[in-house]
Amino acid sequence: MDERRTVGIAVIGAVLIGALTALQARINGTLGAEIGDGIYSGVISFGSGLLILIVLSALIPEGRRGFGRLVGGIRDRRIPPWMLMGGIIGAFTVASQGLTVATIGVALFTVGFVAGQTAGGLVLDRVGYGPAGVVPITPGRLVGALLAIAGVVVCLAGDDVRGVPVWMLVVPAIAGAGVAWQQGTNGRLRVRVESPLTATLVNFIGGTAVLLLAAVVRAAFTGLPDALPPEPWLYLGGAVGVTYIFLSAIVVRRTGVLLLGLGSVVGLLATSVVLDALWPAPAAPSTLVAVIAAAVAIAGVAVAAVPWRRRG
Repeated sequence: MDERRTVGIAVIGAVLIGALTALQARINGTLGAEIGDGIYSGVISFGSGLLILIVLSALIPEGRRGFGRLVGGIRDRRIPPWMLMGGIIGAFTVASQGLTVATIGVALFTVGFVAGQTAGGLVLDRVGYGPAGVVPITPGRLVGALLAIAGVVVCLAGDDVRGVPVWMLVVPAIAGAGVAWQQGTNGRLRVRVESPLTATLVNFIGGTAVLLLAAVVRAAFTGLPDALPPEPWLYLGGAVGVTYIFLSAIVVRRTGVLLLGLGSVVGLLATSVVLDALWPAPAAPSTLVAVIAAAVAIAGVAVAAVPWRRRG
């Protein structure tokens, strides 16, 4: 399989990752609104995903071998502590979904998230943080990133956005920048343990631990939720998260951090349009605005994905 086709398939995978991220945001946001707290919804999401990964790691031979390499790498110090910290960013992202999405909608959540993720991806690729090594900032990648940012900025148009608290846009931006780092970290850990399943397990262990600690502190001051919602689909956020983090650890080796982020933008915005049209949030942008934003972002991914050749 030639390089262009391989990269093309990887970009499709990146788009799917974005679609799953949007779906998880809607699930966790609705669960957070039903419970009344984004931290508790994050514990449920990450905890259920961790249980799935523990079962898979125990049943699948690759998972057992990867976990053995993980333990050995930590013991021999071939795997540094910072490479195990991707779950902290995942915990923050899930909590931010529970705190904001029910109010601002999935598309507007994406505005801040993608802006942070795109900027972070450019920087991390340039310094060679991801497993693909140093990825230069070519004209195509720079123009693609700018188009992606322009696409999400379009979502800010409209009167509904003016009443949104500033922190509801700042928090997703921080989460987006963190996810760019998380994707690069997961890719490097995946290379060390030779198993995307084990890399994903590490993320969920760390994320669940952080969220459980936050929930304990929260419960000490405010108490536990009165009741949990009965709808089964509200508890699928963990399974969705397992899927897209697992895919991220595979795809980032072919795309680099920035192109993975740009492909995710397309999936995020396109899926956000559908979700917000079906279940609109109070401050969600109109469907027309969201469609325009998605189209601009898709153009950005196309520009970034096509190699620019220098004339000899």
